[in-house]
Amino acid sequence: MLELDGINLIYNRGRVDEVVALRGLSLTVHTGQFVTVIGSNGAGKSSVVRTVSGAARPTSGRVRIGGRDVTGWPDYRRAGLVARVFDDPRAGSAPELSIEDNLALAMSRGRRRTLRFALSAKRRARMRERLARLGLGLENRLADRVELLSAGQRQSLTMVMAGLSAPEVLLLDEHLAALDPATAAKVLALTEELVRDMGCTTLMITHNMDHALAMGERLLVLSRGTVIADLDAATKEATSPSGLVDLISGAGDAVSDRLLLGDRTEVGR
Repeated sequence: MLELDGINLIYNRGRVDEVVALRGLSLTVHTGQFVTVIGSNGAGKSSVVRTVSGAARPTSGRVRIGGRDVTGWPDYRRAGLVARVFDDPRAGSAPELSIEDNLALAMSRGRRRTLRFALSAKRRARMRERLARLGLGLENRLADRVELLSAGQRQSLTMVMAGLSAPEVLLLDEHLAALDPATAAKVLALTEELVRDMGCTTLMITHNMDHALAMGERLLVLSRGTVIADLDAATKEATSPSGLVDLISGAGDAVSDRLLLGDRTEVGR
């Protein structure tokens, strides 16, 4: 379970350029729940991700994961609890290392390190099994450097890495944003499969209204650092993109062209 209790996050506090990113945000996401998050530019989506991952420490309020208060934990200490997939496919892996080295690092993430080989026949078999699900042939390229992969291949690999780390919370930070529509559709299908298999608490940040409505079982709409709408599965199913536009504009936020157009990636409802 993920709990955010009265989170305030202020960047550059006390300075002329002070920015209030989150305002008294409280949120509970139960274990295994898949939640999508949408909002206009500056709504606080990325700040929620940074707060949960430990990249940003809230000015006030508490963060709990699985009942543990992790408010003061930096991101490296939360590594065994939280996995994050970034919007940039290059950000989630080490390009100069091989595919198998990246996967081995993911398997060891957040665990106590010991003097043993990171790669074994058993681990490689597990890697091949996970990669084979992608249908990209990466299971036959374990020794290839990650920098040789396409953006879609790298983001798919990053998703597999997130699954291998067995996190309690998975953060998908606009992970389709840099992909072309065809590749995004494949990664989106992979997202559904991995989230289902992992069974962890998932927050998926997106600018695409179709994705926000079709994916997951709950939808949060953010505006100016707080939640203005929390839609359950039934309400989400009955809501249209124009309904989301009305919610966002009704809060006084400008709806960007990116939100209105999305990337038109095909997704089932």
